[in-house]
Amino acid sequence: MKTSIIIHCLCLSFIVCHEGLSQAKIDNAMNTFKVRHSVVFTLKYPKGSAEETTFLDAARKLSSIPGVNRFECLREISRNNSYDYGLSMEFDSSQAYEAYLKHPDHEAFVQAYWAKYVKDFMEIDYEPY
Repeated sequence: MKTSIIIHCLCLSFIVCHEGLSQAKIDNAMNTFKVRHSVVFTLKYPKGSAEETTFLDAARKLSSIPGVNRFECLREISRNNSYDYGLSMEFDSSQAYEAYLKHPDHEAFVQAYWAKYVKDFMEIDYEPY
């Protein structure tokens, strides 16, 4: 993480020193991903249960699928929605994201865990604006 921040700062410094400061150039230097896949969800099982642990452990294994970058398994803390957890990951291209969706490990996770453990969810996929 620290290395990534340092690289971004160096890129930004290069742009500012050699090309002049413009918001568009700064934005382009900082947006290294092409697709951010996020999902928030609530499980059918209580927090702290063995099922919660099983599901979240299985979800973390998605990070090993080729093309997945900056994978995060998150606990929701907002009082403004009813979801308890989140998963977020980035992809370098829309093709990498599509390959992830079709990957056998992702499809197996959806069938073995997602369909059986998840009560409610909302999926949001972003690209830099």
